[in-house]
Amino acid sequence: MTQGGGALPPVLGLAEVRALYARGMAPADLFAALDRRIDAADPAVFITRSSPAMIAGAIAALLARAPESNSLPLWGVPFAVKDNIDVAGLPTTCACPAFARMADEDAAAVARLIEAGAIVIGKTNLDQFATGLNGTRTPYGVPRSVFSHAHISGGSSSGSAVAVAAGLACFALGTDTAGSGRVPAALNNIVGIKPTPGLVSTRGMVPACASLDCLSVFALSVADGTTVRQFVEGFDPRDPWSRPAGETVAPLPADLRIGVLAPSDREFLGNADNARLYAEAIARSGAAPVEIDYSPFRETAALLYEGPWVAERLEAFATFGLPDSVLDPALAPIFARAREFSAVDAFRGFHHLQALRRQCAVELARVDLLLLPTVPATFTIAEMQEAPIARNAALGLYTNFCNLLGLAAIAIPAGFDSLGLPFGVTLVGPGGSDHALVPLAHRLHTGARCGAGTALDFLPPSPPAWNSGDTWSESRNFFRI
Repeated sequence: MTQGGGALPPVLGLAEVRALYARGMAPADLFAALDRRIDAADPAVFITRSSPAMIAGAIAALLARAPESNSLPLWGVPFAVKDNIDVAGLPTTCACPAFARMADEDAAAVARLIEAGAIVIGKTNLDQFATGLNGTRTPYGVPRSVFSHAHISGGSSSGSAVAVAAGLACFALGTDTAGSGRVPAALNNIVGIKPTPGLVSTRGMVPACASLDCLSVFALSVADGTTVRQFVEGFDPRDPWSRPAGETVAPLPADLRIGVLAPSDREFLGNADNARLYAEAIARSGAAPVEIDYSPFRETAALLYEGPWVAERLEAFATFGLPDSVLDPALAPIFARAREFSAVDAFRGFHHLQALRRQCAVELARVDLLLLPTVPATFTIAEMQEAPIARNAALGLYTNFCNLLGLAAIAIPAGFDSLGLPFGVTLVGPGGSDHALVPLAHRLHTGARCGAGTALDFLPPSPPAWNSGDTWSESRNFFRI
């Protein structure tokens, strides 16, 4: 038990944290209770946890500048950071021990959140060098779905998504190049916000594919995720990929047209429940559905790993000066393929993408936004390890195209299948539509049939007993700095 506020609720949205502080809980008590919860949780969620001394120092700094509880927008709010994003005083590993280096400066987004009052609880696990959508490509243990020990959490921002879904953090930062901020949100039944490329600074983030990388936000609700996104967004002159917001898309019209998949493009890998849940989400939107030709989006999505953009991942890795031998086995063939592309191939790829952009623009002009499945289905960890490349590609079928086309997206929970595994949908809008997507995203989330209308209804009734028996047989060492 804690003093002056009671025990922590199973999950921690912004409202829950603020209510605890309003009832008199001290930040030190909240973080001590959270520390105990993390000790009992999935041990693969965090690579590095903030030490008690770091937490105490952050709390002291917060109280020195804002002594009254809830006197800053994110006063005392615990958040987690994907371990390819720098936090001063903690190592950045990218899930590669040979790469690990101590960060001496906060990433731009982390600094903005600390300025608003939030406190970092630790660095979370990921697919190595943010290359993957499944969460199994890491030497620090495989984070599991909060709904099933046997199933993947999704990636590459695996630990960040599980941390929020399991009540270990109020929100978390991830990254999203191919879908890393949306896929694990769907597989853990939380919200994943992928901003318009360039809207949020990537300074202090280790690049995966620098021209396409986005920093993303995981939260329990659309409102919480939007609040956090608004704190981290903004032009950063020190980031060469940052862009002024420019014109934002106007609020969506009342006679909304949403682009949906034609029946022939609805691939759910045999999961009839997901097909039904997608149809229900379309109906729940209240908008006029317009079937689009998904073929140019599918072809665009394929470019990310089958085209020369994979060489941009190799370019980033090459700057680290590390041998291929440090790579996860699933990454080695990806980087080997990257070496086959020439400069001529790169220009051919850019020209092909430009032609595809025109084709996609024709479809996008027919609608106000897209409503797509986030992933077709999920896999067990064993299934993923049997076919790591093919099944990883399947997870990105409806996400890989977004950054190549400069679009904004919000991933939202949309129900559960007959096995009790979550299904999610994603709203995709033009660049600059980040805020315009929010009202419909909120309505889709709170109106889902799996709950009564609040973020808490979409999560397990109690945290899983991750430390029971010998469930976690993998050897794993995490840093505690």
